[in-house]
Amino acid sequence: MPMLNINGCSIHFNVRGEGVPIIFIHPPTLTSVNFDYQLEELSKNFQVITFDIRGHGKSQPSLEPITYQLIVEDIKRLLDHLEINKALIAGYSTGGSIVLEFLLTSKERALGGIVISGMSEVSDVILKNRILLAVKLAKAGAISVLSLSISWSNSNHLKLFNKMSSEAKKGDAKNIQQYYEYSLHYNCTHRLKEINLPTLLTYGKKDKQFFKYAQILQKNLTSSQLEFIENVDHRIPTKAANELNRLIQQFTLTIGKEL
Repeated sequence: MPMLNINGCSIHFNVRGEGVPIIFIHPPTLTSVNFDYQLEELSKNFQVITFDIRGHGKSQPSLEPITYQLIVEDIKRLLDHLEINKALIAGYSTGGSIVLEFLLTSKERALGGIVISGMSEVSDVILKNRILLAVKLAKAGAISVLSLSISWSNSNHLKLFNKMSSEAKKGDAKNIQQYYEYSLHYNCTHRLKEINLPTLLTYGKKDKQFFKYAQILQKNLTSSQLEFIENVDHRIPTKAANELNRLIQQFTLTIGKEL
C-alpha cells in the first residue's frame, strides 16, 4: 500500500500507467475509490494518480486544519515524490474547486485542469443547505451515516457501493467537517480570469442545479472547453465513467501534443 509521509501525516496514493500524468481529487467523505473507473481505464494510455486526502480513507488524520491550500501543497509533495514536474489536475465536485485553487496558486506545476461537476463558489441555497447538513453530521461524528448515503448515491452497483462505503467510514470526522466547512466559504470567481491554462469542464445534463456554476466557469476561464454529458446528474465519475473517460482522453491527447 503506497504511502507518503508529509510532515508526519501519511498519505495513501495509487499510481498506474505511463504517459501524461493526471491526478484526481475527491470531495469530502469519499475517497480515491471514487475514481476507480478512471484509474482502470485511463491508465491504459496515461499515468493516473489517485490519493486519499488527509483524514479520508487510508490516509492519516491531519493535525493541521483541512484547507484547499493544504491539499494543494500535499499534491505538489506527491508530485515531487513521483518525480513529476507537471500534471493535469482533475477534481470532482468540491475537488473541482481545488483544481481551480491549484491553477491559481501553482500553475507552474500544472499542464491544465479538469473540473468534473465543480464550482468556483457555493452561492445557491440548496447546495449550501446540503453542505451545512454534512457539516452537522460530521460534527456529531455520524461518519457512518454520511459514508453510506454518499457512497450509495455515487455507486452504480453493490460491489462498488461496498468498497466506497467501507473506505469512507475510515474517515476522520474532524477533518471531514473541516473540508466541508472550507468548501462552503471558498470563492475564487473573481480570480478566474487569472487562469490561462486549458481547462476541461464536464457536467451532467440532469444536474441543472450546477448549470449556473458551469456558466460562471465557461464565461471567466479564457481557455475552457465545456461538455455536458447525457443521462447523468452530478455523479459523473462513477455513473458516466465511459463518457467522462472519453472526454478526458481526448483532452489529454490534445495537451500531450503540445508538450
